Amino acid sequence: MAEFNQSITEKAEARFMEKQKKTAERNQATAEYVSEAKARTIKTQRLRALRLAKEEADRAAEALNPVAPKKKRAAVKKAGAA
Repeated sequence: MAEFNQSITEKAEARFMEKQKKTAERNQATAEYVSEAKARTIKTQRLRALRLAKEEADRAAEALNPVAPKKKRAAVKKAGAA
């Protein structure tokens, strides 16, 4: 009977250790996912700030150096057959 109880205890401990291992792996995967998401958010914010700064600089440069409007061509009159 003692061997039977010991066997059950060993199985229970093995199941518990397996659950502990899976939980640790899941926690590590979650931490990696959160870390990658945070890095992606930081990178996106940095790139957005750079893009907005460039667009503002382009607008300021355009305001200082306006583009001359293109001249329209004179309409060519076609000789009509009458």
